[in-house]
Amino acid sequence: MKAAIIQLPGLNRDRDMIAALHDVSGVAPVKVWQTATTIPPVDLIVIPGGFSYGDYLRCGAIAARMPVIRAVKDAADKGVMVLGVCNGFQILIEAGMLPGALMRNESLKFVCRTVKLEVTNAKTKFTDNYTEGQIIECPVAHHDGNYFADEQTLGKLIDNGQIIFRYAEGTNPNGSVDNIAGIINQAGNVLGLMPHPEDFIEHAHGGCDGRALFAAALGLAA
Repeated sequence: MKAAIIQLPGLNRDRDMIAALHDVSGVAPVKVWQTATTIPPVDLIVIPGGFSYGDYLRCGAIAARMPVIRAVKDAADKGVMVLGVCNGFQILIEAGMLPGALMRNESLKFVCRTVKLEVTNAKTKFTDNYTEGQIIECPVAHHDGNYFADEQTLGKLIDNGQIIFRYAEGTNPNGSVDNIAGIINQAGNVLGLMPHPEDFIEHAHGGCDGRALFAAALGLAA
């Protein structure tokens, strides 16, 4: 299974993501720069975290208008799996690939710590190596991770099973509505997630709960 990593100015978590994907799959992902207008044939596209274009205007707003993100959207429309982590999640929202908004943390401070997540939908291609209701650990590192959606949008997300991860056991780090940490599109192939699963794929990191997500997205057993 092949993966591609999107690279944009200010995305500084690409090396962590490349290392994670290579470790899980044994295959080095393809690097795709911001000016690319097409994505090579792959099974998974990942937009990593960081601070694309310095987070000017709004987090992810400039990146979402780059040619490579239009190419990502075209690939997603054809069914290719897409994962956006942290700033990648913000970019997916700004590009209209996921609903809602990511606002300033409720504390108005940058938050960097390990949180607990509940797997609220284990019947997706990203989560089928987990079990429903499983509690996992994952690090966060963001300033604008406060997920918000209006009542109608939130209702649709709940009814359609599009909320994939929720912050659990009182560890919500940003004030996200309904403790939302990650959502998926209605087609089930685009996932946006604020925590960083690439930082928890081996015991040397302090935990390996994120490994199952990458394995599932690449069609591998955990």
